[in-house]
Amino acid sequence: MSVNYEQLAADGLEQIGATTSRSQLDQVAQQAAAASWSYSHFLGRLLEPELAARRQRVIDICLNFSGLPWKKRLSDFDFSFQPSIDHALVEELATGRFMSEGRNIIFQGPPGVGKTHLAIALGLACSEQGHRILFITALDLVRRMKTAFTQNRMPHYMKMLTTPKLLIVDEVGYLGLDTQQASLLFQVICIRYEKQLSTIITSNKAFSEWGHVFAGDPIMASAALDRLLHRATVINIKGDSYRMREKRLAGLFPGSVALDPQPKGPLPSKSKPPRR
Repeated sequence: MSVNYEQLAADGLEQIGATTSRSQLDQVAQQAAAASWSYSHFLGRLLEPELAARRQRVIDICLNFSGLPWKKRLSDFDFSFQPSIDHALVEELATGRFMSEGRNIIFQGPPGVGKTHLAIALGLACSEQGHRILFITALDLVRRMKTAFTQNRMPHYMKMLTTPKLLIVDEVGYLGLDTQQASLLFQVICIRYEKQLSTIITSNKAFSEWGHVFAGDPIMASAALDRLLHRATVINIKGDSYRMREKRLAGLFPGSVALDPQPKGPLPSKSKPPRR
């Protein structure tokens, strides 16, 4: 009778797709018998690897869908080089709690200060929590939307942009958009705002310059900012470019010399002039 139920358990796990638990059923059952586990202990131990495997599959799907150009984490970011950034605030954002409130995050600052790195790191952290995200540059977004519009696939593409729990739009403002492009980007912002879905934006433009972003239309720019900033955390990065720092250290600028970023040893003391 026991053998019949063991086979039934194996067949049942197979039928419900619990393949990881099925592969470990005999081993866990022997451990349970040897250690006199309770029924709930045995069941929990049997399901633990199955749940872990399923969670990993969800994470893998989220990462494959995300469009992240590379994996960069907060641990890779040099916060000491950008002291204007509140490290504790960014770590809090990495918990993903901002998404439950439908809050947006806007990184502002000149090129090379780490805006994209931080956006990717937050997106990666949210993906690894099992949230569906999408990363795309602003110009790529509007280019694809125009293609979808000409191919009569606009509803499908808009759904793709407004379904993810988190949308990351990188490099907003590096190049001005034409009227149609600006209108399409504005639609994405409006729909996500109404659905209370979070958006991360990186931009080198101050809010006062967003009229340039939206085809020189200050009314559209104001309406977009009204929705983005209603529930938003704005991080304004004021610092030097990482890329420029590396070039200066390597002595690549005319008249510059290669510098050691971390000088070793004490500084030489100035010799006192001899007394006369």
